[in-house]
Amino acid sequence: MAEAFAGTWNLIDSSNFDDYMKGIGVGFATRQIANMTKPSTIIEVDGIKICLKTQSTFKSTEINFKLGEEFDETTADDRHVKSIVTLEGGKLIHVQKWDGKETTLVRELKDGKLILTLTIGDIVCTRTYQKAQ
Repeated sequence: MAEAFAGTWNLIDSSNFDDYMKGIGVGFATRQIANMTKPSTIIEVDGIKICLKTQSTFKSTEINFKLGEEFDETTADDRHVKSIVTLEGGKLIHVQKWDGKETTLVRELKDGKLILTLTIGDIVCTRTYQKAQ
């Protein structure tokens, strides 16, 4: 099922991203730059092993993980978090925990698009990606 997420995805729409970044503690200057970037997400799937790369002119990151196994992650905004990614109901659910805080990143496929829903507390951000041809 995770194979359905494989491919290169380009950001085409984003809502409430600035509020989400404020919620996780990203500073003003970094938020200004991040709000202007249109990142691509590259997902490679090999069984239960997944490589997720995010590339933009601002910053690129790469995480490699196995579904259901906790791993250490350094986020694009330099948070050091404990992460776990699971596949539930056709959705990739990525939970990050740090300093007593928690955020959830849910990736799901809808109408041929990759929808990324970012949540911290009562702040919800939605980012939509189109698969590259």
